[in-house]
Amino acid sequence: MGKGALCPQAGKTKQFVNMNKHFCALLLAFGLAAGTACAKDAGVTFKPDTVRVLRNPLCGWVMYVGRGWDADFWQKEGYDAMSVGDSTVRVSDYTNTCYIRTSWSSMEPEEGKYFWLDPSSKLNRLLKSATDRGMKLAFRIVVDCRDQGQNTPLYVKEAGAKGFQDPGNPKNWSPYPDDPVFQEKYAKFLKALATEFNDPDKVDFIDAFGLGKWGEAHGLVYGDYSKKEQVFNWITTLYTKTFTRIPLIINYHRLVADTVSWAPVHPRSQALLESAIGKGYSLRHDAFGMTGYYEQWEKDFARKWNFRRPIIMEGGWITKAHHRYWIDPSGRYRQGHSEDVRLGEYTDAREGRVNMMDFRINDEVRSWFGTSFNLVKAFIAHGGYRLYPSSATLPGEAKAGSEVTLRSRWENIGWGYCPTNIPQWNQKYKVGYALFKDGRAVRVFVDKQSDLSTWFLGKPADCTLAASLDGLAKGRYEWRMALVDTTKDNRPGLEIAVDAALLDGGWLKVKEMTIR
Repeated sequence: MGKGALCPQAGKTKQFVNMNKHFCALLLAFGLAAGTACAKDAGVTFKPDTVRVLRNPLCGWVMYVGRGWDADFWQKEGYDAMSVGDSTVRVSDYTNTCYIRTSWSSMEPEEGKYFWLDPSSKLNRLLKSATDRGMKLAFRIVVDCRDQGQNTPLYVKEAGAKGFQDPGNPKNWSPYPDDPVFQEKYAKFLKALATEFNDPDKVDFIDAFGLGKWGEAHGLVYGDYSKKEQVFNWITTLYTKTFTRIPLIINYHRLVADTVSWAPVHPRSQALLESAIGKGYSLRHDAFGMTGYYEQWEKDFARKWNFRRPIIMEGGWITKAHHRYWIDPSGRYRQGHSEDVRLGEYTDAREGRVNMMDFRINDEVRSWFGTSFNLVKAFIAHGGYRLYPSSATLPGEAKAGSEVTLRSRWENIGWGYCPTNIPQWNQKYKVGYALFKDGRAVRVFVDKQSDLSTWFLGKPADCTLAASLDGLAKGRYEWRMALVDTTKDNRPGLEIAVDAALLDGGWLKVKEMTIR
C-alpha cells in the first residue's frame, strides 16, 4: 500500500476492519465466492490540499509581462524577490499563466517575418523566460494604434489597406477593421501564428478579438459603421476556425464592437456576445473592481454563464499612474490604500465565480504581494476549480478475469468550475483508475461518463465504473487514480488537490489489490 494512503481515515478504518473480519469469516463459512467485499474492500478517504499551487489550465493566477520587456525583467522588475511581509517570494511560483498584450507589428514586423522563427528576438526571449518557469502563455494581439505605438505593421498600409491616423500622434496609422486588404493580411498572419501556438501545451488561452482601443473590443473606428456586425462575425469565425485547440476569450463588454467606450448598454451587445459563445468562446472582463464600469449588466451577464463558460478577470483600476481609484462610485477605496482595490477586485471575482485572476504588472503585482498576500493565497485555496476525491472504494482482492466495481466521490472546493465542456477541450479530461505493478501502469480504466464540468462547490459527484480484469496476471497490484487526458494516452492531465506526498507522476496512490 502506498505510504500514507489510509492516513486520512486511520482511526475509523481500524474499527471498520475489526468488525469486517468477523463478517468475512461468516461469509467464507457459507462457501461464498472469493473476492466478496471484506476489509480489503473498505473505502479510503482523502483530505483536500488548499495550499499548493495547482498548475491546471484555465485556472489560477495570471501574470502580465510588458510588451517592451526583455528576459531579464525577473530581476530588474523585482519579480524574483517580491516582498511578502518580512520575506520575499518568486511571483512565478504563484502563477500559472503569462499573459502578454502586444502588437501585431511586434509579432510580424515585416510580412512573413515572424518572431517565433527567430530565437534571438526580444519577444521570443521574453516568452521563453516564462515557459522555462513552467508557465503557459496567453495573448492579446492589438491592431489599433491610438494611445500606443504602431501596432499594425506598415506593410498592411503599403498593400493598400484603408485606415486612419491617431489624432494624438499623426505618425501612427490604424486600419479600418472592415477593410478587405486588412482582413486578408490579418487572416494570413493568424494562420501562421496558429502553426506555432495552436497548442494547449504552450498556450492557456488567446484573447480572440483584439480590435478597438487597446484591443478591448470597444471604441472601434470603421470605414463603414454599417459593417459592424459583419466585422464581428468575420473575426470571431476566423479565430474559431484558426485556433481549434486553444480556448478563445472575448471581453463581455456592454459596447462590444461599437465605436464608443463609455455609454449605456448597446441593445445588440448581448446578442453579439452570445453568437461568439455559440462558436466556442469563453469570457473575460477588463474592469473588475471598477464599479462605475463593471455594473449590474456585467454581473448579470456573468451570472447567466456561470458554470457554462469559464470567466477570466482583469482588475480595472491601476493604483498608480493616471487612475484615481478613490473616486470609484462605491466609495470603498481610500486614497493611498491599494489594498482596498485588491479586496474590491477579489470580492467581484468571487461573486462572478471567475476561474482566473490577474496580478497585472509592476505596482499592481507589488500591491498584491505586499498588502494583500492573504488574498493571493485565498484565491489559490478557493478560486477557480480545485478537484479532489473525498473517497474511493476499490477492491482489495478479486478473481482473475472477473469484473469489479470502482467507485469514487469527487469534490470541487473552488467557486468556479472545470470547463471540460468548452469545444476546444471536448470533454477530454475524465476520471481514470489504474493498476500499477512494479511502478508501471499495466491497465488504465477510464470512466467515460464522468463530466468534470458538472462538479460544483458543495455538490459532491459520485462516479461508478465496471472494470474487467480479463488478461491481467495473478499477483499484487496497486490502485491509483487520476484525472486523465484522453487525448494523451490517458495520462494524468489535471493536478488533484491532495497531499503531494500521495502522488506519483500525477497518479494518486490509493491501495493494494491482489488478483488470485
